[in-house]
Amino acid sequence: MAVCYSLATLSSTKPLLSHKKTTSIANLKSHGRKLQSSLVGAKLAISKTTRPLSSRRLGTSSSEVTCSTSASPLPSALLFDCDGVLVDTEKDGHRVSYNETFKEKELGVTWDVDLYAELLKIGGGKERMTAYFNKTGWPKNAPKSEEERKAFVASLHKRKTELFAALIEKRLLPLRPGVVKLVTIRSSVFA
Repeated sequence: MAVCYSLATLSSTKPLLSHKKTTSIANLKSHGRKLQSSLVGAKLAISKTTRPLSSRRLGTSSSEVTCSTSASPLPSALLFDCDGVLVDTEKDGHRVSYNETFKEKELGVTWDVDLYAELLKIGGGKERMTAYFNKTGWPKNAPKSEEERKAFVASLHKRKTELFAALIEKRLLPLRPGVVKLVTIRSSVFA
């Protein structure tokens, strides 16, 4: 059942921060159109009220959404809670570590960026390698039995994880563009 909002009201009882109101912090859908709020640094409270069935007019929506804001100080911390936000860990970390593992074990396998992007559709590193080898053929020096292959893949994955951890420890993963600037600007705000 789709919810159709008949009214979306944004109101503020206190002045907002002096930032330009251009950054979207919330999106509401109203009759198929996107309404963007631009309330930088504001706390957004949303409430939905439903009119009783007896007071509804035919063909009108039965609910009203009201949003109100209040000015708030900048947050005291900035969290990046997702693998790959600051660094492309898949392309520059895991993929590189898989390739180094394959090279060490003399498997004759290299995953380029495009191939690895396709392989990422398969969840789990061991499952990814198994699916790849099942499709393209197992390396000549890989075991023949299914049980031995599981152990072989597990050992490859363990080594890949060690190499990946070493990349992180040695700080060899390149930051995404703009990360240094963002962290520098934000560190002066949160100091």
